[in-house]
Amino acid sequence: MTRTASTASPPAPAAAPGRTGKRPSRRRARAGSSWRGRPLRKLTPWLFLLAPLALLITFTYVPVGNMIYYSFTDWDGISPDRAYVGADNYTEIFTRPELFRVFAVSFYYLAASVVQIVIALYFAAVLSFDLRFRNLFKGILFFPYLINGVAIGFVFLYFFQDGGTLDSVLSWFGVGTDHAWLGSPQSANTSMAGVSVWRFTGLNFVLFLGAIQSIPGELYEAAQLDGAGRWKQFRHIIAPSIRPVLSLSVILAISGSLSVFEIPYIMTGGATETSTFVIQTVKFAFQFNKTGLASACAVVLLAIILVITWIQRRLVPDEKVDLV
Repeated sequence: MTRTASTASPPAPAAAPGRTGKRPSRRRARAGSSWRGRPLRKLTPWLFLLAPLALLITFTYVPVGNMIYYSFTDWDGISPDRAYVGADNYTEIFTRPELFRVFAVSFYYLAASVVQIVIALYFAAVLSFDLRFRNLFKGILFFPYLINGVAIGFVFLYFFQDGGTLDSVLSWFGVGTDHAWLGSPQSANTSMAGVSVWRFTGLNFVLFLGAIQSIPGELYEAAQLDGAGRWKQFRHIIAPSIRPVLSLSVILAISGSLSVFEIPYIMTGGATETSTFVIQTVKFAFQFNKTGLASACAVVLLAIILVITWIQRRLVPDEKVDLV
C-alpha cells in the first residue's frame, strides 16, 4: 500500500488575541498625531496675539470705556466723588450752539489737507521714476513729519510774529508789511493751515510712494512699448493702483482736520477765533475742571468721525485692484 505525499501548505500561525494581524497604516498614524496637535495649532496664533491684544485693550479700549463712563458724571478730574448725572452733559453740548461753531475752523485744515494730498501725490508720482537726487528729495519731503509738533508750533510762532522771519524775508524782496499774521481770525487760521501742509505732506507722500512702488515694473515697460507717456502711465496705471491708499488718506485728512490741536494751541492758544473742538475740550477738562463735560465732548467728536468715515466708505467703497 503506497502513501501519497500531502501537497497542502502548513497552517498559518494563529494570531495573537487582540490583534488583527495587520500593521497600522502610516496615514492612520499621521491622523492620530495631527489630532493630538490640532488644539495646539489653534492656540498658537492667539499666543502670539496675546501681548498686542493686552496692550491694545489696556491703552485703548479701557480708556475709551472710562471716557464714556465719565461723560455721564459730573467729575471734576480731581475729586474721588463722581455723581451720575445721566445725559445732562450731552444735553448741554447740543443746546449750546457756540460749542459747534469751532468746527468752522476745521474747514481751513480740511482745505489744507486737500492741498497736501495733491502735493504729496504729485511728488510721489514724479519721484517714483528714475530721477537724479530723488532719494535726497524724498528725505526733504518726509523730514518735517519727524519733527515734534510742539517744536513746530514754537518755530512757526516766531516765523509769523511781527518783525519775525517771514517779514524779514519779504523785506529782502522790497515787500514791506506791518501785517499781523496771527492777529486776525482769517489770517491766523490760514497761516496755521499752511503749517499743517508743510508738516503732514511727508506722511501722505510716503503712503503714496509705497503704493506706487508696489506696482509691477512690467506694467511700465508694456506701457512704454505702447508709446504711453508719463501722464498716461499715471492715469491708467498709478491712479487705479493707489485708490485704496488715496481713500485712506482722505479718511485721515477728515479726522485730522476735526481733531487739530498742537499747532493752534501752541501758536495762539485758541485766541482770535482759532480754537478747535479739541482745544475747547481740553479747556473744559483742565481750565474749568469739567472732566465729565469734556469726556462727553470727546465722545461726540469720536461719534462724528466714525459717522463721517462710514459715509465716506459707503460713498467710495474699496475696490479690488488687479492690474496684472
